[in-house]
Amino acid sequence: MCQKIIQLDPLLRSARIINNRGHLVAGGMKKGMHSLESQKQDEMMFMELALRVRMRHEFDKEFGEVHFSMSYRDKVIVMSFPLANDDVLLVSSEKEANFSKYAFNILKIIEPLKKPVMGTF
Repeated sequence: MCQKIIQLDPLLRSARIINNRGHLVAGGMKKGMHSLESQKQDEMMFMELALRVRMRHEFDKEFGEVHFSMSYRDKVIVMSFPLANDDVLLVSSEKEANFSKYAFNILKIIEPLKKPVMGTF
């Protein structure tokens, strides 16, 4: 799934799945791209992101479910897409990217992962 997302736009830098405890479980940087931060900074960002995603549920009743969030920064665009079990898809792109061009395509790709998978009985 992460590779499929990376291929949506040449300006996408990374697609990573972070679990609800802030640990990287899948994905990474696009081949040939280098992270703008150190591995330690990545780990801190992942933990903070996991906490932020959980906290956003506090307002679901009033505003509805969050489908994605975006930070437009000086050097990069960072988007997060909540998945099931408070996991999150973290996507980064070059600042010049037209985020609206791919954000809704990403939602179509991840839609099956938005609902918790029920066990069989």
